[in-house]
Amino acid sequence: MKKKIALVAGGYSGEYVISVQSAVTIENNIDPALYDVYKIIVTRDGWSHTAADGTVYAVDRNDFSLTIGGGKVTFDAVFIGIHGTPGEDGRLQGYFEMLGIPYTSCGMVTSAITFNKSYCNKVVAALDVVNVAKSAHIFRDKPYDTKEILSRLRLPVFVKPAEGGSSIGMSKVNEAGELEAAIEKAFREDSQILIEEFVKGTEVTCGMYVSKGKLNVLPLTEIRSSKEFFDYEAKYTPGFTNEVTPAEIAPEAADQIRAAAQELYVRLNCKGVVRADFILEAATGKVYFLEINTMPGQSENSIVPQQVRAAGLTLRAFYGMLIEECLGKN
Repeated sequence: MKKKIALVAGGYSGEYVISVQSAVTIENNIDPALYDVYKIIVTRDGWSHTAADGTVYAVDRNDFSLTIGGGKVTFDAVFIGIHGTPGEDGRLQGYFEMLGIPYTSCGMVTSAITFNKSYCNKVVAALDVVNVAKSAHIFRDKPYDTKEILSRLRLPVFVKPAEGGSSIGMSKVNEAGELEAAIEKAFREDSQILIEEFVKGTEVTCGMYVSKGKLNVLPLTEIRSSKEFFDYEAKYTPGFTNEVTPAEIAPEAADQIRAAAQELYVRLNCKGVVRADFILEAATGKVYFLEINTMPGQSENSIVPQQVRAAGLTLRAFYGMLIEECLGKN
């Protein structure tokens, strides 16, 4: 008998559109012979499923079910495809845990910690697995002093929302006089901000997933952006970025990155598909941690699908493995 899978997309953040694009790819590549997929769009106004005939069915959030044709539809598992809140920050994970419904992503605590870039940096630094750039963490409702911040950090710095993705609200600050405007820009997206020293080098990202209890590492991707940094436009506008998979970096550096990524996956108690981003510093060859993405994009041209194809897998097989792994943990 086919398993019923809820594919949850949308969300409450500026990454809504990216999430919906990811959901299209996921839905098109889940094997219909094995699973019945119900795409559920989550917005602040409501959670709903739109059937093939256009009928919209509201989700009963008491038990995460649908009532269709007089019968109740419940789910064997949830494939979470929301980037940003509430699907990447632990909120939905906690909800599904309380209901006892298995899901494909990291757990509530891991999702919450890794979603906040500043707290994640502190945890990763304490693990002593990889280098972490110096940074400052400021809050909208608490006073801060830009001169004091720059007395501790070396320019240039990146200013980014602590709990945001797709580089929305992010700026690179090269001169002290630019910092306040960058902070104001980031505060329009979030109430917390990470100000982090710039590390000059090559950005390399590593996708990982668990299948049948084994941690698998996908081919590395090297990010070559024509812009000053890998911002929203560079990520989602064709022609601005060349993503090279497998990454064309020294084998020793690739080994360091893979080892650090796997160690972080295990030590942070990650689950499902996760992408770890690093900078290979040009001057020293040291590997610096950038972030852990527990809900990496899944649109056709996103990095993880590129890595999956480079590994010789189909997306259908890949998504099937993610679903079966989460069902096996129930």
